Amino acid sequence: MNTPISKAALALSILLGLLVGVGGFTFYYARGASYLFDDPKVCVNCHVMRDHNDGWQKSSHHAVATCNDCHVPHALVRKYLAKAENGFWHSKGFTLQDFHEPIQIRTKNERALEENCVRCHGEFVGDVIAHYGQRFGEMSCVRCHDGVGHGAPEA
Repeated sequence: MNTPISKAALALSILLGLLVGVGGFTFYYARGASYLFDDPKVCVNCHVMRDHNDGWQKSSHHAVATCNDCHVPHALVRKYLAKAENGFWHSKGFTLQDFHEPIQIRTKNERALEENCVRCHGEFVGDVIAHYGQRFGEMSCVRCHDGVGHGAPEA
């Protein structure tokens, strides 16, 4: 026995199909799968990241760290959650052209950056962390060392 599809169910199916279709096309067009890996070349898919990539090419970290080594957490689940969240916000910003230029790091990513600085350089900053204790979070490695990841800042 055939039951008629309600107008609401039909509308929902069409809306869901459009969402999946547009989302899939956007993921393909923006080379979304490339962001699942650690190749720094994917970070310059968007023109606003070219200066950052050029600076990284000349930086002291070029030979030892990629974008993801510094900018996303290293725990597997946190890493891909951060990549998904960043991908959403980057896509939204570039699609609607409502991002700050030059692009700025978000607070959540800044915390990941600090964690990664300490993860790699813990032996050098161990005394500082021990001295400041809980207040270490108020400090920022890149406040004093802002040129290490992307080259010297412009004057």
